[in-house]
Amino acid sequence: MQRRKFLTLAGGGVVLAATATFGPIATRQPTDALAPWGDAGSLYEEPRMRALSYAILAPNPHNQQPWLVDISARDTVVLHVDHSRLLPHTDPLNRQITIGLGCFLELMVMAAAEDGYAIDLQVFPDGSDLNALDDRPVAVATFREDGSVTPDPLFAHVMDRRSNKEPFDTSRALSVETVDTLRAAARHGSRVAGDVSESSIAALRQITTDALIVEIETPHTFKESVDLFRIGKAEIEANPDGIDFSGPMFETLGALGLMTREGTLDPTSTMFAQGKAAVLENTQTAMGHLWQATPGNTRLDQINAGRDWVRLNLAATALGVGMQPLSQALQEYPEMASHYAQIHQMLAQEGETVQMLCRLGYGVAIGPSPRWPLEAKLI
Repeated sequence: MQRRKFLTLAGGGVVLAATATFGPIATRQPTDALAPWGDAGSLYEEPRMRALSYAILAPNPHNQQPWLVDISARDTVVLHVDHSRLLPHTDPLNRQITIGLGCFLELMVMAAAEDGYAIDLQVFPDGSDLNALDDRPVAVATFREDGSVTPDPLFAHVMDRRSNKEPFDTSRALSVETVDTLRAAARHGSRVAGDVSESSIAALRQITTDALIVEIETPHTFKESVDLFRIGKAEIEANPDGIDFSGPMFETLGALGLMTREGTLDPTSTMFAQGKAAVLENTQTAMGHLWQATPGNTRLDQINAGRDWVRLNLAATALGVGMQPLSQALQEYPEMASHYAQIHQMLAQEGETVQMLCRLGYGVAIGPSPRWPLEAKLI
């Protein structure tokens, strides 16, 4: 959700004037919810905990942070999915959640390498269900010291990695060479492609906009997102997950009752109209697109797509390029079926599944997303 556009909900002058009245509230920041970013690698000496403190910073759908880890066995991390963190309406087959778990695993492996540890990784060792994630382990990771392990240069950008949900600068073009550099970051079997030509940008701006409209105008899928809104410091600190709205503007809007879940869900409200306009501006400022496809759509394919996705995101960070996933057209619920077919016709080769699609561009610097502390994710 584009943050600054919400100024128009009550008129910029009203909000700015109210900020002065609600000053102590308006300037509060969710410092506890952001603490895991500062704590990564600094609170723990035990190698698994150190690696996990970075893994919890991984990108994931709606910032649900769907990971649970068991470290009861020596030198071992067993990753499970938290079933309370699924997205049944927009991700009914848990494909996107699985991709997020793959991002988690890749950061864990990269962080372990920094400390001279290799990880032997077994993905879904007890099998899996393609229709839903269940109680079986997602992965079993065994840590072992290995003097020959090579640290990954992309790890240097973990703390600065973001998913940029602000409009991009349409006066700054992306080069083909930049896209080629990003593509080269994948190493886990994804086919990564991208395009910065005018014709491709126009076509993908259109379909990503259309798909986003479907998600917003379908009540049960939009409500899934709105239910995860965290408005202001108190809500973010209580639940450092979901879609956060922090900072002076949102503290003020919340205090004035000008931003509510009920208002956002009402399609006749100004709040709904302005929120919709804000997110659609993002799709219309794409200056290029990047996508990932896998030869099949197994759970292993999805995990590997996630491992490659976070690598692409880190490579973009290194280049100063903004990335935002635009996954709506890839979602598997009935209302999205025609867009799903269209995007696969456009981007997939025979037999492939398009796992991720994002917009690229240059944008403003943004802060990190809230995170649950590592201790909250230990079984």
